[in-house]
Amino acid sequence: MRSLPLIDLSVSSGRVQEIEKACRDIGFMNIVGHGISATTITQVRTAVIDYFELPMDIKLGDRISPDNYRGYIPSNFFSANSGGAVADNYEGYKLHFEVQSDHPVCSACDLYGPNKWPENPRHFKRHLLNYWHECDRVATVLLGALAEILGTARDPFLQLFATPLTNMTLLHYPPQTADASEYGIHPHKDTDALTILAPDPVGGLFVKCRDDDEWIKADPPNDALTVNIGDLLELWSGGYFVSTPHKVVNTGSAERYSFPYFAVPRYDTVVTPLRPPVPGFERAEIHVGDVSRAVWQSNWPDAAPIDERFDPAAFGGRQ
Repeated sequence: MRSLPLIDLSVSSGRVQEIEKACRDIGFMNIVGHGISATTITQVRTAVIDYFELPMDIKLGDRISPDNYRGYIPSNFFSANSGGAVADNYEGYKLHFEVQSDHPVCSACDLYGPNKWPENPRHFKRHLLNYWHECDRVATVLLGALAEILGTARDPFLQLFATPLTNMTLLHYPPQTADASEYGIHPHKDTDALTILAPDPVGGLFVKCRDDDEWIKADPPNDALTVNIGDLLELWSGGYFVSTPHKVVNTGSAERYSFPYFAVPRYDTVVTPLRPPVPGFERAEIHVGDVSRAVWQSNWPDAAPIDERFDPAAFGGRQ
């Protein structure tokens, strides 16, 4: 496979089979017919660009901290947590599924809480939440199809994504050299269930082919979204689906901006194969809250993973 499959979500006939083949063969797909308007995507992209163009002292006022992985991530701040010591060449802003600090789930799991919403640019929060809700809708369609493929009931499976640990990362990649040791984001697999990305016209996302070491460009049509499955769905499928390494290399002359949406189940979900594992696939069950916390903490240079089972270098990569 030298290009990503293109799937029209507005066409019901054969859609589930096409999603199944994409998840089995490469773990990535470009989707059209998703119903997210070009205006919605343009508004959120403009909000992201406007934020990253703010003065540094303002952005640093929104900075993340080890006890609250929300807010501004300075450029070259995190080292690669799935191999290699060269920091990724991006600046970012982290948002999570939001609940107020007095919500009961905060007492059950310390990963929940309110986001840091910057005062500027204007309408930042409104445009981001509007796009987030649209991604929730698209994720529901895709997860419903995946439940059918996995042979499990749709509604109980979707309930695992109520009060979820779903999150978004807003990203700005400056142009970089062609040095093979430098990445916008290093090769990694996603640790979530499902990722939805509105691609940037600059490009730069590369996906590793399953049958060899070739990297292919993930460039989609203008009206498409790029979707990939993460390690949780690979485990749910018993290795039938593949969570595929990918990377970002921005060697062009333009700034690159993206805002991936990561669908993650509720914190107390335990992920174990829902169908017989494929031959040779062996992996322990995963507690979503535990692995999410381990990935979160591993971003800090002096923090070791909570449990070696959830070492991101073995399990997947950055979320």
